[in-house]
Amino acid sequence: MLSSASKSQIKAIHQQIKAALPGYQPRPSQNKLVAEMANIVAGSYHSYDRIGLIEAGTGTGKSLAYLMAALPLALEKKKTLIIATATVALQEQLVNKDLPFFQQHAALPFEFTLIKGRQRYACIERLNQQIQQPELLPAWLDKASPADLAKLATAWQERRWLGDKDSLPFAVPDKLWYSIQADSYYCHKQHRAHHHCPFHLARAEIDSSQVLVVNHALLLADLASGNSILPKPEDCIYVIDEAHHLADSGRDFFSGDALLNFDSAAWQQQSEQLYQQLQNQLPQHSAIKETLKLLDLSQDFIATIKPLQQQLKKQQHDWFGKEPHYRFTDAVLPELFQRQADTLAEQSGKLLSCIEKLFQHLLDAQKDGKLKSKQLLPLQHELQSLEQKYTAQHQLWQLWSVPQHPYVNQARWLSRHEQQLRAHACPLSVSFQLDDLLFSKAHAVLLCSATLTSLNSFDYAKRELGLTEHPGLQTLQVNSPFAYAERGVIHIPKLRTEPTSDLFTDELIEVLPTYLDNSQGNLVLFASYWQMEQVAAALRKQHWTLLVQGEASRQSLLDLHKMKIEGGGGSILFGTQSFSEGLDLPGKLLTNLIITKLPFAVPTSPFEEAMAEAVTKRGGNPFLQLTVPAAAKKLVQSCGRLLRQEQDQGRIVILDRRLVTKSYGSAMLKALPPFRQQIDG
Repeated sequence: MLSSASKSQIKAIHQQIKAALPGYQPRPSQNKLVAEMANIVAGSYHSYDRIGLIEAGTGTGKSLAYLMAALPLALEKKKTLIIATATVALQEQLVNKDLPFFQQHAALPFEFTLIKGRQRYACIERLNQQIQQPELLPAWLDKASPADLAKLATAWQERRWLGDKDSLPFAVPDKLWYSIQADSYYCHKQHRAHHHCPFHLARAEIDSSQVLVVNHALLLADLASGNSILPKPEDCIYVIDEAHHLADSGRDFFSGDALLNFDSAAWQQQSEQLYQQLQNQLPQHSAIKETLKLLDLSQDFIATIKPLQQQLKKQQHDWFGKEPHYRFTDAVLPELFQRQADTLAEQSGKLLSCIEKLFQHLLDAQKDGKLKSKQLLPLQHELQSLEQKYTAQHQLWQLWSVPQHPYVNQARWLSRHEQQLRAHACPLSVSFQLDDLLFSKAHAVLLCSATLTSLNSFDYAKRELGLTEHPGLQTLQVNSPFAYAERGVIHIPKLRTEPTSDLFTDELIEVLPTYLDNSQGNLVLFASYWQMEQVAAALRKQHWTLLVQGEASRQSLLDLHKMKIEGGGGSILFGTQSFSEGLDLPGKLLTNLIITKLPFAVPTSPFEEAMAEAVTKRGGNPFLQLTVPAAAKKLVQSCGRLLRQEQDQGRIVILDRRLVTKSYGSAMLKALPPFRQQIDG
């Protein structure tokens, strides 16, 4: 239960935070958030199953609310508070704004650290070695690389660069970054020269921090690896912010894809060249024996997969038509593929084990003085290349070896891009994994988002996350304090066509100028790149000036949009679904939002097809059970772009009459923020 002392402490912190916020306005919604979150974490509703699904509308101050509710209890119970986000933007807001503010004014003794994946950091030792010995640089780097490396080294020495990819002082090509990034084999803590590499310095801060900020992918990877970075779940209170992304992040993490029509002779040749190099440099070393084993294992793997490659070559003309993918109905693989999946999973696993041992042999040889850095780096690059190839194969074949009878739990398909054929596997649900790794073990979990409900119900989120059977689960929906009806209107004009018509794009081109305003901040959201480009090309012929997603980086477009508005003019920004979330355009930066089409998922994507197939098999209606709830949630996110601050105002124009003409439309309309509605007859 939430003790009287804890209640008093949280209230006192709340008062201190209020006093420190300039122009603070009382927010009953935030008070409710703090109270309910604290009760969930303290176990007031259930002694051990402390889980909350919390939808907090824009402007409720949920970041400060969960810090006020969870951090005092985490410190009291000696638990680590882990905050997981889906976007870099929210991570930066937490680390650069919310947490420093809270640390300054809450009078609580805590430290916080942003935890990023190893590959987000440079290995300074490797960087310095490549500067001192340019011959170590991979041949595929351009001539400017040595000069760029020298500038990075200077920036590190002068503390103008933190040693990670996100704070680079200038743009660095991906190939150059790959040559200096930290990895678990080369940038190893056991070697004194690497003690001051950015990755190890960052990891050293974990033990002294009571709050750790991570992204969803790193959290899932750590849970799956048995907590190699973060504390054990039972020692943590988790806040999963942007929780509507967690199921998708889980599917991404637990899925696999691999190239099938690779050049097997080239793969084998790579192993043989590695053997020759080691034989020349370490003729009597045990690494030679391990490399011989690698040769044998790779030959076995290639011999096993070769018949599959031959069948693939013969049947690809039958499998691929107009679409660039072919999905296996009910996840049933061709007989040969299914028969060999277990063997390929086992063989690729043995290869990875062998590669790991070889890495260790090379490190030991360097430590013993038998290998110099000049010799070590090229060998490590070769091993890393092999490891990446076989890791992808292992993940795929492990997934493809899982039986799909009597219950189908995966989507499986092939994709073709130019001459490459890739195989894919994606779980239809990650509810079991999330429950097994996180929800059933954690001390407490708060899942927060501005859009967790769909059609005003938490049922969709409960099913996706695997929370339907949790006895202590609490749900809370806290509305935004914004005066929607006073500050904005949703306008649904009368149109001749619906988006399913072939004539809809032509009508968009015709009517869109009516609703654009050259003196305001405009954002037009499209459901497809193709349609956006068609409309943009036509409007430019009519002399409209547009900023179109894809024609420059996202940040460059937003900077230019802001500059035009703040310069006293107007701006028109065109974007697709990715611009409907995580885009913050407050005040005059956005007063006119136009949504061209309801954001239904593409029905031809292999994953969506497989999900629909599974629901149909169970006697359900995939359109009503999957497509409509998902689209409704995305539409709410899109409408959420308009009001970002209490004083904001504007209008939303939705050019999709299905909200009025279809039976599901009224439910979707009711789920939108409570703007005034103008529906033309």
